[in-house]
Amino acid sequence: MDIVQAYLQISPDPSIWLVQVFLVVLATVSCNFLLMRLIDLAEKIVARTESIWDDALLEAARIPVRLTVWLLGISIAATLLKQVGPNAFLDLLPELRRVVFIFIGALFLTRLISHLEVNLLDPARVSKPMDQTTAKAVAKLLRLSVIITAVLVALQTLGYSVSGVLAFGGIGGVAVGFASKDLLSNFFGGLMLYLDKPFKVGDWIRSPDRAIEGTVEDIGWRLTRIRTFDKRPLYIPNSMFASIVVENPSRMTNRRIAENLGIRYEDGDLMAPICSAIRQMLREHPEIDQAQTQIVHFTSYGQSHLEFMVYCLTRTTEWVKYHAVKEDVLLRIMAIVREHGAEFAYPTQTLHLASLPGREASGGPEAAGVQSGMPLR
Repeated sequence: MDIVQAYLQISPDPSIWLVQVFLVVLATVSCNFLLMRLIDLAEKIVARTESIWDDALLEAARIPVRLTVWLLGISIAATLLKQVGPNAFLDLLPELRRVVFIFIGALFLTRLISHLEVNLLDPARVSKPMDQTTAKAVAKLLRLSVIITAVLVALQTLGYSVSGVLAFGGIGGVAVGFASKDLLSNFFGGLMLYLDKPFKVGDWIRSPDRAIEGTVEDIGWRLTRIRTFDKRPLYIPNSMFASIVVENPSRMTNRRIAENLGIRYEDGDLMAPICSAIRQMLREHPEIDQAQTQIVHFTSYGQSHLEFMVYCLTRTTEWVKYHAVKEDVLLRIMAIVREHGAEFAYPTQTLHLASLPGREASGGPEAAGVQSGMPLR
């Protein structure tokens, strides 16, 4: 009993305080192991629920809980050592412990925000996933707010005046603003992209003003990364989008088929029935949007053909499927032209030779051909 009481009291005897520190470390490791097993068990339970909060809370708390347990264990051990003998480093323990607790709290909140962001974008977790661009923007702002607040609270804990820090930041902010004008313009350009949403991650965009075309991969606070169709990354400063025209073909409602075709002059009498048959084919085609404009009309007399226009809009906007639909429409038009006994025209010239003086008496087939005005092709 006396031995137990001796080990329960603080003593400078190394045989006592070493055992006490060992027991504190052992208890810390045991508590850490037990808490991790409890979190694993809780994760299996909450995995059966449809809530996006419970598993995010558990996953976010996994590392902060371990750090908290170790911080408590190290604090107790350091307190024992401080009682054994004075130490300048151990005198800073209370302030250091509070700062670490603030860091752990900020870590928990940032991890919680990140896991909620993932859950809100996962179609398996929510019936209506949040827009990826909006979710990333809100998550970045929340994480930045948590970090700034944690830094200010930590400075206040260490004895620094937060009001003085803010005043210094206000004065220095003017100089920094002039020095980093481009950086700030890109930052606010990114903010406008998040607010106006001219495009989002995954959209195909292009600019007629600049050689910009590809799929948006990431919208950052300074740069937007675009993957071109030849798979090269393109990094665009956000401030540029305030001064250029951006086209977003990903938001088109239809794709257009617009062709100018021509048949021979010899088949001019068949133009009307051919156009009528093509109009009927388009009205019955399942992939042509019947609510949109359809035009099939004879439009002009060409140099070697009679030209008619075919204009319609497909239901699909997918690039590959659109070309399959367009191929089918063109093949049906070709079949219609052949069914009516007509042919598509190709560039030709007809040369008429007039009678030449002195050639009539020479006779022969050439003279006869010239006299009759026979066309030679």
